[in-house]
Amino acid sequence: MKSLNLGQLFIFGFDGLSVNDDVRGLLKKEVAAGVILFARNITSLEQVVELNRQIMDLRTSEFAPLISVDQEGGRVARLKEICTPVPNMRTIGVLSQNFPDLPYRLGAMMAREMISLGFHLDFAPVLDVDTNPLNPIIGDRSFATDAHTVAKLGAAFINGMQEAGLAACAKHFPGHGDTDKDSHLDLPILRHDKNRIETIELLPFQASIKAKVSSIMTAHILIPALDAEFPATLSQLILHNILREKFKFNGVIFSDDLEMKAVADRYEIKEVIRLGLLAGVDAFLICKDIAKTHEAISALHELITEGKVPISRVEEALIRMAHLKQRFLGAPALADLNEAKNIVRSRPHLALAQNWATT
Repeated sequence: MKSLNLGQLFIFGFDGLSVNDDVRGLLKKEVAAGVILFARNITSLEQVVELNRQIMDLRTSEFAPLISVDQEGGRVARLKEICTPVPNMRTIGVLSQNFPDLPYRLGAMMAREMISLGFHLDFAPVLDVDTNPLNPIIGDRSFATDAHTVAKLGAAFINGMQEAGLAACAKHFPGHGDTDKDSHLDLPILRHDKNRIETIELLPFQASIKAKVSSIMTAHILIPALDAEFPATLSQLILHNILREKFKFNGVIFSDDLEMKAVADRYEIKEVIRLGLLAGVDAFLICKDIAKTHEAISALHELITEGKVPISRVEEALIRMAHLKQRFLGAPALADLNEAKNIVRSRPHLALAQNWATT
């Protein structure tokens, strides 16, 4: 089992502004797929370039770490005060009525800056349709209240980002926009019928697949019309039957953070890994707790030994992760500080941002 490099199915977060022994252990010994950085890991352009260089220095002869971040724009931006400021996606949605190429240009600009800093994957864009004004977590992170608009603008954003060389991630499948609870704190339930879900919630994700999005993130939400028992992250009916079989998506399916209470308060970590893999998840995010990441990797070893997860399903997930890395890491290079300084907040980027601000 060790030869399968099961760590490649996990992206982890950590505390601190530089690489520590915990990070070294997960990347060198457990060969984890990569890391996700948050505001707690980032203070300046120089510091984040150095941190990402340290992370890449821990690559093995076979595997390089995927460095990811949540950089959506607006209120969800881990690189505030570093990258060119961009508004929330709702503002972009409004502005695109007069400037239809704006989502593409935004995605490309953000990608160029993040790549120069050493990132390979951005967990963006949000493709949830904002149909519930009481939603505590999505709101202006969504492009619009209309599914067709979200689909069109989301696909353009993805094209801009990925054509510039950064992996995108459409989230949160199959649609978190009409919930009234925050899945960080509780399990949201979406009670619409199947027809409504297909024509609104699912539509933007179908568009993202046509745009060849490299990855899709699951939502920790329960949708009884699709699966009355399991939340989407753990649902074969949703991930395998719809996303894989019906929509023909063959990229990486990421789980949302396994520390979120919607799943963490209801399932043991071993059961989350079992159900998630059987449902179709290829890689799991554990965004802060290093010990939980170790526990999850150990649990996967046990599940395979016990015959509770087929090796073929694990191999399939490993192949998908390898393909994503081949597509967006290539021959991995270290971030270059001088290059980053020339690209991030460059004159054309700031001029574009100023146009948004004054339009």
